[in-house]
Amino acid sequence: MSVRPIVLLGDSRLRLRGEPVSSFGRFLHGLLDDLTHTMRDAPGVGLAAPQIGEGLSVCVVEVENRLHELMNPTIVRSEGDDRDLEGCLSIPGYAAYVTRREKVWVVAQDRRGRKFKVAGSGLLGRALQHELDHLDGKLYIDYLDSMDELIAVGRGDDAAEGGSSADDEAEGDADGKGDASRVKTPALA
Repeated sequence: MSVRPIVLLGDSRLRLRGEPVSSFGRFLHGLLDDLTHTMRDAPGVGLAAPQIGEGLSVCVVEVENRLHELMNPTIVRSEGDDRDLEGCLSIPGYAAYVTRREKVWVVAQDRRGRKFKVAGSGLLGRALQHELDHLDGKLYIDYLDSMDELIAVGRGDDAAEGGSSADDEAEGDADGKGDASRVKTPALA
């Protein structure tokens, strides 16, 4: 299990569709472990194989301490609409309001190839949709009308410390607001 580099916006691998998984052996198990370790290290709530340069239909999502490992996932049902802030580990430093389905039902395979279903709403539902988009080569910014809708975000680390970080100083603080002008949001993946 190792932390792998996360592929960033501009790398063509983010736009590739994940190929279906047909072998559920040692390579896949290692990939799932690497995805989980990399996601937790980032930190994020999900990560898809293309985000670490692997063109497979594999992703992990962890919400409320429950890890979901999904191979060949598909949304089979959805309902309602929900608009909320969304970020991505492959587009660090930014978030935007994105409308997604309020609740989704997903069918996938586990690490042994057995089919299972998972339903999610709230953060879990949003994270499932976000990761499945990655498996289709789609990013949350594709839902935006304009890149002007992107909002600069911080990781939230400095709010508890009550001060500005070196990153804030490096970016410049011309308006004198420090990190108070930055939105704090978790990265989905």
